[in-house]
Amino acid sequence: MNNLFSVQNKVVLITGSTRGLGLSLAKGFAEAGAFVVINGRTKHDVDEVVKQIQHKGGKSAGVAFDVTNRGAIETNIKKVEAEVGPIHVLINNAGIHRRAPLEELRDEDWKKVIDVNLNSAFYVSQTVFPYMRDRRKGKIINITSLNAEKARPNIGNYSAAKGGLKMLTKSMATEWGKYNIQTNAIGPGYFKTDLTEALVNDPDFDRWVKSEVPLQRWGIPEELIGTAIYLASDASNYVNGHTVYVDGGWQASL
Repeated sequence: MNNLFSVQNKVVLITGSTRGLGLSLAKGFAEAGAFVVINGRTKHDVDEVVKQIQHKGGKSAGVAFDVTNRGAIETNIKKVEAEVGPIHVLINNAGIHRRAPLEELRDEDWKKVIDVNLNSAFYVSQTVFPYMRDRRKGKIINITSLNAEKARPNIGNYSAAKGGLKMLTKSMATEWGKYNIQTNAIGPGYFKTDLTEALVNDPDFDRWVKSEVPLQRWGIPEELIGTAIYLASDASNYVNGHTVYVDGGWQASL
């Protein structure tokens, strides 16, 4: 029972983990004893996070690649498997925003958000899958969003991508469960990060968030770690195809 929630020595690859929620998850898993593989687009940013984790006694390595580039994904997943060890847990966290009203949304901004927030999770998961299949064991965690369920103005591309990721999670769970791979998702509500700083500092938006959340506050990144560790551990071995919303109760309330 003591090992039920353990991620000790598990190799955990987290895409988009040089900042925001991904960075918080990386540090949380490292503190819990996992070997964390950092990913970002630039080697400098990846190396800096690896150094931060190692400085605090954690185990970490980094792979810099674009999560929308098939060739780069395949090369780097192969490298991790060969040089770090078997990927036990994949967390598809990479994501971006390109905000605009739907009628003004440019094709390139629609495609970019879909590519990074949805397609990348498919590309990376499909690449990691054969390794997990052959071992008949693995955990995939997709980071969706409250906006997979609730829309608001100017983020139609983001909501569409995250809604698609919610259903991709169910599809992965349905098709890959027979290989003892559990695929689930986490849907964060509104969290204070460097990416949401402008919204946090907007008095009207801040007031709106606090009025909608029963806990009457923003989430802090560390509050996502426990759910992720649960879904990455043996404690969730019969949990498959679900999205756990960490939203302070937003969806529970009218």
